Amino acid sequence: MRKYWTRLAVAAAVATTVAGCGLAGGGDTSSQSGAGASAAVTGEIKGKVSLQTWALKPKFTAYMQGVIDSFQRKYPGVQVTWLDQPGDGYSDKVLSQAAGGSLPDVVNLPPDFALPLVKQGMLLDVATADPALTQDYVSGGTDAYRFPGHSGAYGYPWYLNTDVDYWNADLLTKYGLDPGKPPATLDELIAQAKVFKEKSGGQVYLMSRKPGLGDLANAGVKIMSEDGRSFTFNTPQAAALLDRYRDAYRQGLLPKDVLTDKYAGNAKLFNAGTVAWTTAGGNYITTLATDNPTLAPKVVPSPAMGTPPLYVQGLSVAKSSKNLPASLALARWVTNAENQAAFAHLTSIFPSTKASANDPFFSKSDGTNAGSAKVIAFNSLATAAILQPVQVDGAMSDIVNQQIALAISGGASSNKALDDAVARCNQLLKN
Repeated sequence: MRKYWTRLAVAAAVATTVAGCGLAGGGDTSSQSGAGASAAVTGEIKGKVSLQTWALKPKFTAYMQGVIDSFQRKYPGVQVTWLDQPGDGYSDKVLSQAAGGSLPDVVNLPPDFALPLVKQGMLLDVATADPALTQDYVSGGTDAYRFPGHSGAYGYPWYLNTDVDYWNADLLTKYGLDPGKPPATLDELIAQAKVFKEKSGGQVYLMSRKPGLGDLANAGVKIMSEDGRSFTFNTPQAAALLDRYRDAYRQGLLPKDVLTDKYAGNAKLFNAGTVAWTTAGGNYITTLATDNPTLAPKVVPSPAMGTPPLYVQGLSVAKSSKNLPASLALARWVTNAENQAAFAHLTSIFPSTKASANDPFFSKSDGTNAGSAKVIAFNSLATAAILQPVQVDGAMSDIVNQQIALAISGGASSNKALDDAVARCNQLLKN
């Protein structure tokens, strides 16, 4: 990866910078249904423009081609070249394209992939180029593309997801708990986990995962400094949270291997019926109905505890694009309410447009537990946020997980574990 950062820096120095679009008239990029504000850009919408997506072929080829074809019908002078990259190695592919000066005009980037390109000045500030951005898309989606030290927003939110809490109603009832009133806070979770342990004889668990940075953020811990240059999660509040989990672990409220590499994950344990709580996306029950049809009808959904986590995919525009009017129009078109809704009907995602709030497909349950989970997830998007900063890479995650496990096992005090995690992550951040 680091060789790409070096090449990226060199490419940034020689990249052609195209000025951001103004608002002095031009083509209409409103949605097909007419909903939402239009984004006027300088220049006529015509010419060649490239669009790169991530692992949508072949499953969604027909959908994407339909979106592109309808865009070209609306703007007959535009010719779209669609590129789709395989799932594996996509971040390296994007960095290589950027370093080689071949970044597509419109490119599918989650926020963490977008950040290194923003640092090198390679992505367009679409909030400035398109002031209607915040009017038409949910705030969590647009905020995901705002980065410390960089003004503006660097992507149109495309499709979203979040977590819902899922409970095994049969197990809750069997061990003396009310599936109609599952825990909504950590205090309630620990209290009910104690009841669960006592009545099950420690054979089945309610709690089954250790905390992470998202849990610290939900406890009010500031994970990073405002400028994004240092981690700050080694606070007394964070230590107190880890102490609570350490006590719960010592009391046998979590599986013994939750701190080891043997841990299967709470979703697998939930599917196996050895734990009664898991977290997953809004369409989890639908998938579970295929994987474990006996368990699926027994599952009760509830909103995620605290601030729901936000998972975002978006479309960014290359600052070096030679056809910014068409690029912005295309990014707008792919992410408009009608096209996002059509995509959501095909797969397990949710749209990022405010207009979608009125779509009964997302906002009204069909009376099933799967339908209720979908509505819970969709409604949660209004307050969902990215809890783990996008600056956190794989190496940092490993360090944080190791130090949290050390604290919960009693191998180090919570304060020392957090201090060590912050120091090591800050060193990686500097590098």
